[in-house]
This record gives sequence, structure tokens and C-alpha cells, in this order.
Amino acid sequence: MSRNDEVAALLEEFADRLEATGVEYKPTAYRRAAENVREHTAPIENLAGEGEDAVAEIDRVGDAIASKIVEYFETGEIEELEALRSELPADIGALTAVEGVGPKTVGSLYEALGITTLDELEEAAEAEQIREVSGFGAKTEENILENIPFAREARKRTRLGDARPVADAALSYLDDLDAVASAEVCGSIRRWKDTIGDVDLLVASDAREPIVEAFTEWPEADATIEAGTGKASVRASGTRVDLRIVDGGEFGAALQYFTGSRAHNVAVRNRAIDRDLKLNEYGLFDVSEVEDPDAGQRVGERVAGETEDGVYEALDMEPVPPELREDNGEVAAAAAGELPDLVETEELRGDLHTHTDWSDGGFSIAEMIEAAAERGYDAHAVTDHAAGPGIFGNTGLDEAEIAEQAEAVTDAVDAVDADIEVFHGIEANIDAEGAITTDDETLADLDIVVASPHSALGQDPDAATERLIRAVEHPHVDVLGHPTGRIINSRPGIAPDVEAVVAAAADAGTAIEVNANPARLDADGDTVRAAIDAGATIAVDTDAHSPRELDNARYGVHTARRGWAETADVLNARSSDEIRAFLDG
Repeated sequence: MSRNDEVAALLEEFADRLEATGVEYKPTAYRRAAENVREHTAPIENLAGEGEDAVAEIDRVGDAIASKIVEYFETGEIEELEALRSELPADIGALTAVEGVGPKTVGSLYEALGITTLDELEEAAEAEQIREVSGFGAKTEENILENIPFAREARKRTRLGDARPVADAALSYLDDLDAVASAEVCGSIRRWKDTIGDVDLLVASDAREPIVEAFTEWPEADATIEAGTGKASVRASGTRVDLRIVDGGEFGAALQYFTGSRAHNVAVRNRAIDRDLKLNEYGLFDVSEVEDPDAGQRVGERVAGETEDGVYEALDMEPVPPELREDNGEVAAAAAGELPDLVETEELRGDLHTHTDWSDGGFSIAEMIEAAAERGYDAHAVTDHAAGPGIFGNTGLDEAEIAEQAEAVTDAVDAVDADIEVFHGIEANIDAEGAITTDDETLADLDIVVASPHSALGQDPDAATERLIRAVEHPHVDVLGHPTGRIINSRPGIAPDVEAVVAAAADAGTAIEVNANPARLDADGDTVRAAIDAGATIAVDTDAHSPRELDNARYGVHTARRGWAETADVLNARSSDEIRAFLDG
């Protein structure tokens, strides 16, 4: 986590605690400041070192907030935030992880019942005490109790988007050590699962103690959990990071073993056994002449182990990309030489779902176009929120504003003067019945329509299925945006019949979005694979609200890869002319 992210998180906590204690207006100011601190290109610690005036130059960071940021870097805490924590000693992050529980709810329940933890919240709900609090009722209490298990389980897992930057920073640090021959992540983070338990790192080296010592001294580590001769664990940005050091000749086998998944490894080991071979974390061994193959981990003649590709090739398989290692047919495909040629992040040629300050984005149309052009994109779509159900803060555009924005997009394109095709569109809302809440005449005039569910996310699967089918069959809808509406670790979203929805999308010529926002990653890999099998097109979009969020594309691409997506399957890996042809088709 960068110091900008760290400070932004503190300001967001500040906002939540102010809101929980009934303070008006200020929470919004702190949240806007947090967003702009997070997105600011200069390191916040450098600005703080220059003083309050330098910090206050960040958009929407006033003098009062700037002084608190400087105070944090000078003293290690913010006195007013500490006072708020004492006034409301509740685990506000854990409690607001329960869907339907916001900061004001936390404040009310603390004042009435003294609730500070998830366990206390659950106990109060089970005892039917919450319904007795003014402003609450039996239904609210039932909803809270129903959503607590999801919140508790979610807190055991870290979002990929939160953990991957920690892993990348650790890898970069290890790669710079002279004693490190090779370093790589493994486990679920290397398979790009949407949530992970811990960050697992693997290093090849003849040294042990110097690397362990350097790892425990990693500047981004908050604490050392344990340190041994060939292993160590630290905590960084709230995430446990485990390091394992192996010999160079065993690095490939260890990487294959510790990447998993367990089911994939079992299938590969069984293939080894069928060939009188033994596969484990130490290598691939020929045990055909060994009387007792279980006599030790390294018995027999080593035939592979230094590289991961070598292990697969020695088993007469194509190397299996980490994203596919879930025992979903990849072993047979690798043995037959039929693995897909997966899409790469570098192959994306545009982004078809982005936002500007016309709705809830933080940057102008021109700034977003410039950012896309700087990334070498051929195409970019401006798709601000349309007014409708589930859009908070009156940030959605009505029909007149959408028409007005069309002229603004044209002006921005002229002002930027970049070699990039810009599509003007909208992110329209799918209501509970599947209707699009922007009128057809307005939709018909747009280059692209992304239709997404933002409300009624607790409806039953049958209703959700009918809703999404109706949406993808709408003649003006081009892309089904974040199909379930889930927010990872916050809310599960709807659960439609995926096969029915993607089949309808394929028939209608509507693309299925993989929303690359790390809090969404929706559609997931299973849905992508079902869509590809049905003949539907995939769109990997960032849903970016700022230039920096365009970089989230990699999370969407790896999610699409988990669904076996090839370049030809992805709409925005095509040329701008091909994208236009799809949208006009």
C-alpha cells in the first residue's frame, strides 16, 4: 500500500466516524479529499514534508485536512481521529462490512446497546435487541443477522486488488537482492483469484539467512510474524506475506506445487504416477527402478524441477497458465496440446466503460481521453451514469444532460487532438424487471450503451435471470455491465442462471463485461467460460473513475483468462473499426 492509499484510508475512517457521531457535511469533504489524495500523482509524504500549503494544493484538500495530514507524518497519529476512536470505540470497518450497516447505524447501535464488534452485533440480533432500538425494526434486524456470516467470512480473505500491490512491492524488493536468483508469487494470488488468504512468495537461492534477514527488514513490513532458516512471515498493509526459500534446481517444481490449486496438483501428480514418475515440491523423479517410491521425497532420478515449464513438458503436457489451474479440464487440454492462447493485457486496445466528472468520476472528459491515449489505446468510451435506481447522490444524467454531454465529448476530442476513437455512451440502469430506465430515443443516438444492475440486488435467482435476459435482449444495449452487481467482501449481488443469460447475450449480440475494478471482477471466470462456450463476446472494462484506474485493466484480463478467454473473444482487443462494427451490428 502506498502512503497515499494509507492516508486516504485514514481520511475515509475519519469520514465514517464523523458520520457515525452525527456530524453533517464534513464526512463528504473527507471522502472527497481521500479520493483525491489516493489519485494524486505526487507521494503524499513528500508534500507533507514541504508543509500544509503543499498538501492543500491537492484538489478538495482544504487547510484543515492538510494540517491533519501533516500532523500524521510528524507525529504518527491524528489527535482528532484518536479522539473520535475513543468516543466511539467500535470496529467500524468490521461492522460496516455487514450489508445494510452504515456509519450512522454503527453510531446508533453503540449509543443504544454498546455494540463494538461483529460478535456483539450478532448476539444483539439473535437476542432481538436491535428491533427495540428507535429507527430499527424486525426486518432490519433479520437482514443484519442474515448478512453477518458473509461479512465475517469476507474479512478472512483479502481482495486481490489490495493484495497484489503488496506482492508486487515485495517481489521488487526481493529481486533487488544480490543473493536472489529467482523470485515469484505463488498460491491463489498467482492464479489471480478474486480474494486471497495470504501472499505467498517463493525465492530460489543458495543463501538463506541473508535473505530472511533482509526480508524481515523490508521497509514496507509492519511487523515480523516469524523468521527461520529458510522461511519467514511478515505483515504488510494488513496482509500476511510468507516467504519460502528453495534451491535453484528445485525452484520450478516448488513453484508448480505451491501455486496449486490442490485439485490441479492432484490431477498432475496422478499423471506422473501413471508414468512411473513421482512429483512433489522438490522435483519430478523417475521412480520406475525404485523399490519403495515413498521412502523419501527425493528418491529416484530427477528428470525435471529447475523450471516449471520443464515439469509440465516432462509429463508430455503444454505448460499450464496459472489462471487455468483449477482442475476444470486444463490437464487433459494440456496433454492434447489444446490449451487456449489466452488474452494478454498488452493486447487490449481500448476501454469501453469509464466515468468522468459529469457523473461520479473525478476527472474531466478530456483528462480521461488523454489518459487513454497515453496508454496507446485505439479506442475509448465515455459512459457516465444515467439517472435511475441505485445511483446515489443524484449523479446520474437525465436525457437532456446526455444530449448536452455529446457536444462536450466532441469538444474534448477536438481539444485533446489525439489519434484515438472516442465513443460517447452511457452506463444505463437495469431496473428490477429488466427495463432500461433511459428512454429508447436517447439510447439510439449513442455510440455505446453499457447496461448494469445497480438496485434490487437481493432478488431471487429466477427473477434475476429474467431481468438480465430482458436487458441483454434490448435492441440498444451493447454490453451487460458487471452482471451480478457484487462488491467483493461487501455484498454478494444477484445470482442468475448464468448459462441462460450468456446464451441470450450470444443470440442478441450483446457483450458480457468483465468489470476490472478489483472490488468487482464481475463477471467472474466461471461466467466468462460459460459465455465463451455459448459464443458470446467479452468486454474487459475498467469502469475507471480516474486515469489511474485505467491501470486496473490487468485484473480484468487475468479474470478473463481464468475463463479461458482468447484475444478473439475480447471486444476491446479489436481495432476501433471492429469495435464500431460490433456496436453497429
